[in-house]
Amino acid sequence: MSSSTEPRRVTIHDVARSAGVSRQTVSRALNDKAEIDGSTKQRVLDAARELGYRPSRFARGLVRPDTTTVGLVVPDLLNPFFTEVASGALEAARARGWHVVVYDTADDLDQELATLQVISAQVDAVVGYFSRSEEDLDRLTPGIPVVLIGREPHTPRFSGIGIDGEEGVREAITHLVTRGHRRIGMLDHDRRPEPSVRQQWFLRAVAEHGLAVEPGWITRAAQTVDGGGAALAGLLAAHPEVTAVFAFNDVIAIGALREARRFGLRVPADLAVIGFDGLALGTLVEPELSSVALDTRSLGALAVEEAARLVTGAAESGRLVVRAALHLRESA
Repeated sequence: MSSSTEPRRVTIHDVARSAGVSRQTVSRALNDKAEIDGSTKQRVLDAARELGYRPSRFARGLVRPDTTTVGLVVPDLLNPFFTEVASGALEAARARGWHVVVYDTADDLDQELATLQVISAQVDAVVGYFSRSEEDLDRLTPGIPVVLIGREPHTPRFSGIGIDGEEGVREAITHLVTRGHRRIGMLDHDRRPEPSVRQQWFLRAVAEHGLAVEPGWITRAAQTVDGGGAALAGLLAAHPEVTAVFAFNDVIAIGALREARRFGLRVPADLAVIGFDGLALGTLVEPELSSVALDTRSLGALAVEEAARLVTGAAESGRLVVRAALHLRESA
């Protein structure tokens, strides 16, 4: 039995590239809009015919052809961090009259691939979080502006909204040391085998105070409340000498707060806890969570604004940075 691979669907971006016009011009030509001149319209129609372009069901039925559509890709909408980022992106898009399609990849590489394989037929720009290489992203989003959030692009093909939290982590460790802590642990994430960038920031900050981080004082946690609790339980069972922990994010930190109470520990008197992200959720727990805080909504908003500059041709790809700072509450 022979097998064949289905050819990649021709997209509106392919037609635009062939005709040497924008995606919006292709939409206007195919929908017989009056604001396009006759020769340009004919060039677009010829390109569409030669390429065998057929408008997708999405483009025909769900989005007006004169509406700019941005695809927002996040790894986990159940994580309130990504919900806050999405909220900022939706607000910025709404202000521009843009349509937003949200994709949740469930932090799964196969699901991310499936998303990327369909996205080019549906959107004018892509913003969000990706684990795949820039080479893969370039191949799977041909001709579409892409803005990476929380990741520095290495080629001019992509724009990025980076996160600089090193100074905020330094502030957090300085605060803990000032309060007398010398045995400080960390609850890192378990999504990737390599240490996170935040762990690198943590280690550098501790070293600046001449302190050691003993083997076992850094443990990994699933990015859930239960994951944070389990990680702290394991850490304290093996190393009860630890008096403070810095968590990869606020969700893990909140799990640590809950587990500390189960251990009969007073926070922060017996154990200080500091998270990262600055989620509104941190104000709803007791004690309120100290955190190295980002403006999470601005991450999404800046990504959409950067996509707007790229779509309109107002700017080349670039990199913006959102900086984090320590917000002290009750847990440290």
